[in-house]
Amino acid sequence: MTLIALPGVYDPQDDTDLLADALHDEAVPAGAEVLDIGTGTGALALAAARLGARVTAVDISWRAVISTRLNARLAGVPVRVVRGNLLSPLVGRSYDLILSNPPYVPALSPTLPERGAARAWDAGHDGRLLLGRICREAPRLLRPGGVLLIVHSALSDPQATLVELREQGLKAAVADRRFIPFGPVLRSRREWLVEQGLISDDDTMEELVVIRAERPL
Repeated sequence: MTLIALPGVYDPQDDTDLLADALHDEAVPAGAEVLDIGTGTGALALAAARLGARVTAVDISWRAVISTRLNARLAGVPVRVVRGNLLSPLVGRSYDLILSNPPYVPALSPTLPERGAARAWDAGHDGRLLLGRICREAPRLLRPGGVLLIVHSALSDPQATLVELREQGLKAAVADRRFIPFGPVLRSRREWLVEQGLISDDDTMEELVVIRAERPL
């Protein structure tokens, strides 16, 4: 279905598709508790709900919250949507599966944007301002045997994600990869990315990775 995306809300793209494929590979049982962090339009939350999961979706953007609620209603699937800064509104909850496609693009600004479309992708110089928080905080919400699936660019250091998740006691590995052409955001900051040593002058493709991390039983 075509999803409603209010202005400033991230439209599903290749990273969304890659994470959705990983979700379906999990064979999520009906009734599983699933959390979608940074839900945007709710594309992943809806995909999990269609599998019979009980889904909670969270986003800091009111426009994303409204978009997801509208899309869930149009799709005819139940999704609990809450507004909050990552996991702050979910203290005391636990989940069988956690999904996240957070902002992860290395940016010229060292801080997160407070408004505008860039809020959906910019994540500090190394692209890890939100990835680091998710790696530290999300494992606490996983039930024994629970799984975290997170997608981001190879430009934002997948090895650091693996290390941080393993430090939290999870078994973590890269589950999937996909190469895609540079989009408008990366093309617009190519010179800066080259200066930072993140890409070379002749690079034209970005690598996306899905990392799967599991809490031992």
